[in-house]
Amino acid sequence: MKLLNKIKQVGLLLGIAIGMNACDNYIEEDIFSDITSENFITQDNADQLVVGIYNALRQVYKQYEINLAGTDIFTRQDELFSFNPLNDYFDFNSSEGKVADIWKENYKVIAKANTAINRYENQISWTRLDERDYGIAQAKALRALAYYNLVQHFGGVVINLTEPTEIRSDYVRSTEEDTFTQIISDLEAAIPVLETSPQTGRFSKRAAQHLLADVYVTRAYKTFGSSSDFDTAASIAEQAIDSYDIRSQTFAQVFDFDNQVNDEVLFAVQYGSGGNFDDRNNNKHSIMMNPVNEYPGIGRTNPYGRQSIGLMPTPFFYELFDANDTREDVTIHRVLFANEEDIVGTHNLAEGDTAVYYPKNAISATELADKLNRYYVYQPDQYLFGLPADVPGVNFLYSSNINRTNFPIFKKFDDQDFQDDAGGFRDTFVFRVAETHLIAAEAYLGAGNMGSALPHINVVRERATGVANHYTSVTIDDVLNERAIELAGEENRWAVLKRTGKLEERIGMYNPHVIDHGAFSSGTHLVRPIPSGELELSDGSLLQNPNY
Repeated sequence: MKLLNKIKQVGLLLGIAIGMNACDNYIEEDIFSDITSENFITQDNADQLVVGIYNALRQVYKQYEINLAGTDIFTRQDELFSFNPLNDYFDFNSSEGKVADIWKENYKVIAKANTAINRYENQISWTRLDERDYGIAQAKALRALAYYNLVQHFGGVVINLTEPTEIRSDYVRSTEEDTFTQIISDLEAAIPVLETSPQTGRFSKRAAQHLLADVYVTRAYKTFGSSSDFDTAASIAEQAIDSYDIRSQTFAQVFDFDNQVNDEVLFAVQYGSGGNFDDRNNNKHSIMMNPVNEYPGIGRTNPYGRQSIGLMPTPFFYELFDANDTREDVTIHRVLFANEEDIVGTHNLAEGDTAVYYPKNAISATELADKLNRYYVYQPDQYLFGLPADVPGVNFLYSSNINRTNFPIFKKFDDQDFQDDAGGFRDTFVFRVAETHLIAAEAYLGAGNMGSALPHINVVRERATGVANHYTSVTIDDVLNERAIELAGEENRWAVLKRTGKLEERIGMYNPHVIDHGAFSSGTHLVRPIPSGELELSDGSLLQNPNY
């Protein structure tokens, strides 16, 4: 049974428990029942507290824009001269909502984890101690995950390890070093207790090892990092990989909608076709697409969905795929098909016909004119905002398409039975073994051990191309490029570029809006601003990051 089937019960249990606790705090009244907030949760239903933490991760892993915008492989669907604070690092404080959401949603996870740990340790009478320890281990691992999300964006943050029972305004930020120490402490406590093959949807031992390896490789670049952090990260990544061979599945099989629970996925945020509203409310299918319903023959209700956040891949991203790389066909749609009849000029567009084609390589003027009589064609140098010159005498005139940003939309997150830009029920992959290999490659490279880095990056490449030992040497840019192809839309691309010291260089080379007018400053934009709402609610003890 998938974990999400339990989630619908959590709100009721917590609501009753919290409500009763509120009565104890603010209303003095006689108790006419022996049910209180302290004994309502027993060892028989305590797991619902843990399930509630998993539920809170859904909103954390919908914060796509802050993780992807302003990087080398993702930019905005706007004119080059247009300004966007997240993507262009311009007037960044106007991104308050996006920044506040990543802060708020991760602290919700932390609060739920702290509540579960406190109740498990102090308020429940246990006879099944293994269940107690397992629940605490899951809560600590998920708390570590939330703190890791926060420290990557904000630097040192408020570390609170107690159940929230009162309103406070005196929180103080810990140092970045102390935040990493806490994350490592939680994971090291959790890993020995977590299960190797848990119920689908739960955090496994190998998922926690994957996360810990990523934490160590990130800390290795810090001034407070240990000289052995790269080696430690590599060793732990090897443990997380275990004996699994990613070549046992193709990239296409990994992203097959009917194969979402598969051995490569170490951890995923779950959704499902039944249950309550949240069970089928993923929107990942819509994050990397243009308004496809503006094309002839593609209606508002269509197999692709509707544009949501307005991101698009950069031209550099499309250039990364070699001709033999099977990941391209899984990752992007180069052809969109009509789902309703339409007439363009003298051409009758039928359901199932090609509506738009984005060739990988530029086609000749003669071939272009021929195809433009049957459907739109956008060449690789036309993927950014703009209006190409009409080709005379064809049915599909560029000036007739009101969509001014035309590019191959994402395919790897395609969903089923969704509602426009939401309502999907594809799981969101958080950790995959292919990424674990790339963490190991980066860690070995950082440790100066290229010989051990090569097998890890090569196995990822081999699965995609069938070519063994593609890399005979490896650089950090090779690792970043391979991550870009393999993990597009899955990883926190901004954080990965930041940790490797490549953010400023690569956005200046590959992000077209940044190249045109970007305002990135390494003295400011390597951390996000602490949300102004949080500062206003504090008593002055919560300090802003420099230059915001």
